[in-house]
Amino acid sequence: MTLEVGVLGYRFMGQAHANAMARLPMFFPDAPDVERAVLVGRNEDELADAADRFGFESTATDWADVVDDVDVFYNLGPNHIHAEPSIAALGAGTPVFCEKPLAPTLEDAEAMATAAREAGDDVPAGCAFNYRFVPAIQYAKQLLDEGELGEIRHVRGRYLQDWLVDPEAPWSWRLDEELAGSGVLGDLGAHTVDLLRFLVGDDDIAGGMERVSGHLQTFVDERPVEGSDGETRAVTVDDAYSAQLEFENGAMGTLEASRFATGHKNDHTIEIHGSEGSLRFSLERLNELELHRDGDRGYETVLVTDEDDPYVDHWWPPGHVLGWEHTFVHENYEFLSAVESGSEFAPSFQDGLAAQRVLAAIEKSDARGEWVTIE
Repeated sequence: MTLEVGVLGYRFMGQAHANAMARLPMFFPDAPDVERAVLVGRNEDELADAADRFGFESTATDWADVVDDVDVFYNLGPNHIHAEPSIAALGAGTPVFCEKPLAPTLEDAEAMATAAREAGDDVPAGCAFNYRFVPAIQYAKQLLDEGELGEIRHVRGRYLQDWLVDPEAPWSWRLDEELAGSGVLGDLGAHTVDLLRFLVGDDDIAGGMERVSGHLQTFVDERPVEGSDGETRAVTVDDAYSAQLEFENGAMGTLEASRFATGHKNDHTIEIHGSEGSLRFSLERLNELELHRDGDRGYETVLVTDEDDPYVDHWWPPGHVLGWEHTFVHENYEFLSAVESGSEFAPSFQDGLAAQRVLAAIEKSDARGEWVTIE
């Protein structure tokens, strides 16, 4: 059986997922056969060029003409178009893979999760938290599940970038509340919240996170419109956020993200401290996991590239490191395999909704200036 895939979106994420689909038959021979059937977008000239480069058979300018004609629908467009096409596809019985954050608002995310539940377990609905599929993160998950770190006391997550440090950097849709929902909170914070739920959370929808105190900040209020003669547009989302978390088991958590962290390009860092050990991970060194066990004098840097490490047997000999793009290959392998077998996939729309509830609580806490219980 060959799965015909329709993809909405042909820029950053469209390219990343098209590359992943192209790599699957070469490195994951047990993956489903996939045809990049149709690429969806608005600009016909740019769309045709992208389809040719990405290996798609055809193009379409209206997602409504696609969602019930393909076997799988990927929604990789801006946040404000996540809900309607995804809900329509699920209503047609078409499995959906959607970029994060699941939606620009909690209300939309709830509607999407409801549509996924109503579609049934045999129609997978996945949310694109690709960092779960880093081999070092999978290894960390294994250690935590086995209790290697003991009782968890501290959890820290930060995601730092610097692409907006220059106040003359151009405006984009990611800086508009109506299109994006939020700024760095949803764009980067969603990843951090999901990783913490994945690594140390429980089966509760908030992953054991009970209440939160959050702070959001916008540093530059308007930016130039690219290609215009002096026109500017308002920035209506956050440039940075920080938050404190209280877990039901008594653990403390701190979260942070910024697009103004000079010198950091894509630094997603996770630290977890337990009664019997600690670990830390940085996306800028994604093949490594720093590990401290009870009795050690300091951290050991573990290169997670051995053949028996998660996913690594599909790639290169030990020490021949993987990169950011490989996380998408692993993610697509798992999701498309779930589609072929009609089984559940995680992270699901329910996981996307769970992350959105935490983000909404952080936003509410900032507005109120007080601790907020996570719904």
